[in-house]
Amino acid sequence: MTTRDLPPTFGAPPDDAKPDLTTLTMLRLGVFNMGLGIMSLLTLGVLNRVMIEELQVPALIAAGVIAVHQFMAPARVWFGQLSDSKPLFGYHRSGYIWLGITTVALTSFIAVQVVWRLGNSVETVGWGSQAYPWVGLLAVVFAIYGLALSATSTPFTALLVDVSDESSRSRLVGIGWAMLMVGIITGVIISTIVLRPITLDAPLEQVRASINRLFIVAPAVVCFLAFISTYGIEKKYSRLSRRSSLANREDSITLGSALKILTASRQTGLFFTFLLVLSLSLFMQDAILEPYGGEVFRMRIAETTQLNAAFGMGTLLGIIFTGFFVVPRIGKKRTVTLGCVWAAICLVLLSLSGITGQPALLMTAVFCFGIASGVLTLGAIVLMLDLTVAETAGTFIGAWGLAQAIARGSATVLGGGLLDLGKTLVRNFHVSGAAAAQGEFLPAYALVFLTQAAGMILAIFLLSRVNIQEFQANAKDAIAAALQSDMD
Repeated sequence: MTTRDLPPTFGAPPDDAKPDLTTLTMLRLGVFNMGLGIMSLLTLGVLNRVMIEELQVPALIAAGVIAVHQFMAPARVWFGQLSDSKPLFGYHRSGYIWLGITTVALTSFIAVQVVWRLGNSVETVGWGSQAYPWVGLLAVVFAIYGLALSATSTPFTALLVDVSDESSRSRLVGIGWAMLMVGIITGVIISTIVLRPITLDAPLEQVRASINRLFIVAPAVVCFLAFISTYGIEKKYSRLSRRSSLANREDSITLGSALKILTASRQTGLFFTFLLVLSLSLFMQDAILEPYGGEVFRMRIAETTQLNAAFGMGTLLGIIFTGFFVVPRIGKKRTVTLGCVWAAICLVLLSLSGITGQPALLMTAVFCFGIASGVLTLGAIVLMLDLTVAETAGTFIGAWGLAQAIARGSATVLGGGLLDLGKTLVRNFHVSGAAAAQGEFLPAYALVFLTQAAGMILAIFLLSRVNIQEFQANAKDAIAAALQSDMD
């Protein structure tokens, strides 16, 4: 074999080699995820609370418009392909990252302004048809927000692949997950400082001024973090130009062929059904946890944002503990089963804590649920790796990310819808008396939490039917058949 028989990667001159990532550089890249954690807190941890509690927007409407950004997830495939083929500002990844995160920051502030207009409409003439145009506009803003989020997060994930190799990729991803949790906690700190002056019965003008300030400061911080996290990284570390000549059929797989692959094997279909149920059951409380703290526990806005810190700390602890101690000892499937059982117990505790009305008990239950979330997150990821074939790893993992995003959006809507249903049932029973003043709608929130607990039990049943050995025995043939059918 001569030199020209070798792929260009092996024939590249030594001085073309890119340096390996250091731990410090990995931490620097993780700062981008920290910014995304801050933004997730603003949308789910603050804005939904203001809409449901302060502005009296129906929970289904509030959760639905916020969830619109999750349903923009299919655009991730398009933005990924765009960043592969069409550089922006001279970069394949960085240009899309910077443009996307700037748009995320701007649309988040615009969304707040539309929320105030919606609130004015509800306050002036009550809830009715006159509010629908504002709801529609808010949905459009969140759709743009979702597209911008896809435009920044997908190229960033691709950048992580470009700058890493097999030996460093797992550490890079692990640091990224940890920094995401750090971002949520940082967002809580920023929110607490900015929103601390707001009392429980503060006038709406004071609430508006503080929220506007928050949605100026926090997105500006996120943009700054994104730029310092990624500036110069692609130029110094990216191996994309050396790897591009090795492009295989994986790069030409479309969303349609990916769906065929996912449904070609009984085991893959079963596993993705499990992931769907698990994600729905894990994230259904996203849009109602802060209103739960405000309506049942009488917590202020700054206090309810601290629930996210408790959840984030628990998740971070769960990820670390599971990775080092649980999975190596009891295996992947048992780890996920343990996480489902623990999550179901915590969801029951979340319901029972409302009986006491003690914020400390709620915070403890949320922290414990965060641990369960960490166990499930890491357990599901490592199990996913076992149910992935090397020839189409990107297709499987990318489709899983798409499925999770859609499931999270559906969970947000379902959580809000169940809360509205529960409140309607409570009103029909005419709950009254001194005890009802604070915990009148506790049964409505309990309906959401107990539905999640039931979903966890269903997830355990589905997981018990997943057979990794069967998947590994027939998946390659199933994928080859799906690709052949697609070409025909």
